[in-house]
Amino acid sequence: MSLAVVLIGRNEGARLVASLASLQGQRIVYVDSGSTDGSVLAARDAGAEVVELDPATPFTAARARHEGFQALGPTPPEIVQFIDGDCTVAPGWIEAGLAALQDDARLGLVTGWRSEIAPEASVYNSLCDHEWHRPAGGIAACGGDMMVRSTAYIEAGGFDARVIAAEDDEFCQRLRKGGWRMIRLPQPMTRHDAGMTRLDQWWRRAVRSGHGFAQVGDLHPGYFARERARVWVYGLALPMLALAGLVWWPLFLLVLAAYLLSYLKTVQGLRGEGMATVTALNHGVFLTLSKFPNLIGMLTYYARKRRGVAMRIIEYK
Repeated sequence: MSLAVVLIGRNEGARLVASLASLQGQRIVYVDSGSTDGSVLAARDAGAEVVELDPATPFTAARARHEGFQALGPTPPEIVQFIDGDCTVAPGWIEAGLAALQDDARLGLVTGWRSEIAPEASVYNSLCDHEWHRPAGGIAACGGDMMVRSTAYIEAGGFDARVIAAEDDEFCQRLRKGGWRMIRLPQPMTRHDAGMTRLDQWWRRAVRSGHGFAQVGDLHPGYFARERARVWVYGLALPMLALAGLVWWPLFLLVLAAYLLSYLKTVQGLRGEGMATVTALNHGVFLTLSKFPNLIGMLTYYARKRRGVAMRIIEYK
């Protein structure tokens, strides 16, 4: 089966160089979103075909992936591997993904396990590393590192350039509704370099996630419904009750108890997944607090939609 790689990036520097090196021997289309660090030259030096996005239109990862696919020509390879510029491909992944797609004609997408290069560098990197590890088997959605059958990609309409976050979830929903199967193989796929060492980076990433909950939920009613409900309750309703509790203190105590119960349930869930107690206690704090930046992201989306303005990316690096 023929294969090409669509690699996207923006000012990834050494991460992009490592990504390109991990893809030696493959046809690579690198899509650049306005880098100023020499990424375009590095991609050309590595033998990649380069697409530079027009800055007159807002940059999004979805737009970059779709324009990369279009650059493959009117008759694209049978299979396309999408990968972000801050990731390297694990040895053996390409072969494993191709074998799975070869064996099942209704399999439209395969993904594998992504992991962080340095999860121990910060609690934020560790949070990402935990986020990537999901069970193998049939899936409803996956992240942006994915191997897709071109016929399935075209039939589903490709990535929607307007979606600035969770664009991979959005694409997967259309793929699923089209009757295509998606699976996660029990195989290392990519190594990711989140490079998050500061609270403000984590906060902006959580804002972006909230924007994704709202926008993708708008496009696919019912999807991310549980996530949005939690944000409305823990990010907005309970804080408003806490303000009322300043007048009637028992209400304030009830709100604090609700947050404590949520935190303990989160920690219990993480421990049930095999996470060490100390790590679960740390992660639980950030997962509980994440509802506040998530709310900002959701409100940002609704405000943009109401004003009819473009959905612009929210960067955390």
